[in-house]
Amino acid sequence: MSQEVRGVIARAKGVPVEVTTVVVPDPGPGEAVVRVQACGVCHTDLHYREGGITDDFPFLLGHEAAGIVEQVGAGVTDVEPGDFVVLNWRAVCGTCRACRRGRPWYCFATHNAAQKMTLTDGTVLSPALGIGAFVEKTLVHAGQCTRVDPAARPAAVGLLGCGVMAGIGAAMNTGGVSRGDSVAVIGCGGVGDGAVAGAALAGATTIIAVDTDPRKLEWARRFGATHTVDASQTDPVEAIRELTGGFGADVVIEAVGRPETWKQAFYARDLAGTVVLVGVPTPEMKVPELPLLDVFGRGGALKSSWYGDCLPSRDFPMLTSLYLQGRLDLDAFVTEEIALDQVEEAFTKMHRGDVLRSVVIF
Repeated sequence: MSQEVRGVIARAKGVPVEVTTVVVPDPGPGEAVVRVQACGVCHTDLHYREGGITDDFPFLLGHEAAGIVEQVGAGVTDVEPGDFVVLNWRAVCGTCRACRRGRPWYCFATHNAAQKMTLTDGTVLSPALGIGAFVEKTLVHAGQCTRVDPAARPAAVGLLGCGVMAGIGAAMNTGGVSRGDSVAVIGCGGVGDGAVAGAALAGATTIIAVDTDPRKLEWARRFGATHTVDASQTDPVEAIRELTGGFGADVVIEAVGRPETWKQAFYARDLAGTVVLVGVPTPEMKVPELPLLDVFGRGGALKSSWYGDCLPSRDFPMLTSLYLQGRLDLDAFVTEEIALDQVEEAFTKMHRGDVLRSVVIF
């Protein structure tokens, strides 16, 4: 059997999204159907709509989601109907070379549902990041469901499914921020502010937020930034050095994904410091020209961060617990709650920088 529900799809590149009927099959072996309660509107969804990831239209958009497991297929033991879960797009396989080496956060063979959701005419939908959660119910691999404390607000903890986790993990997991470190974050949208929050949780004593939008700099202060730099008015490299005794930051996190801001991050770090790229570049972008002697002479590490190098089974419950304790303000990331038919409008607000996150509530 199958169910017909409402969902948001992108039919073609650059065409406004639409709400339509989606057919969700019953879960097969290893799969689960989740009744979605909340789903954030992430920039990655806009990338899908613009054809910036693949051209496998039509897409079922949405992936930053939390909800209730409604059905499970054969062989599923980690979750059961009634569980409150946050969805993730890194359902580790446990058997690939990364998993065998004890690095499952790099899993190269993550699981997705084997069956496909479709339109009523049978057209197969491509779920964004293997999830597709701008829909009343979605079919996922059971490994994409991570149980968390049901006392948590779905609109808040659902954001761990992508952007906020990417930022927090860029600081805590990839960047290895530790007590007493100085950290600079370039770009203070949802991911960048996640990095600010992650640096604060890790015990950084100097946290410098850099952006060209004064509103975003004020948001960053709420998440723990101790200093802000308006890059439209000040050279951010010089400002970061001035705020760190002339040396540069121990960890610089680039959350924009542009060559010029990555180059700023490179020169804004201290000797033997770490640069973390978590902003997602477009395919045509190139690493800016750097003297190889500078790469050698400054030492340290140049890293990229995939999904904050997170392990959902480890990180989601821990961060949800910190949220419920009042130590991680996930609510502050939720700028507005919207209906399913307001996703296109939310994309416009995102493009203008008016919101950290619009969250669809079901």
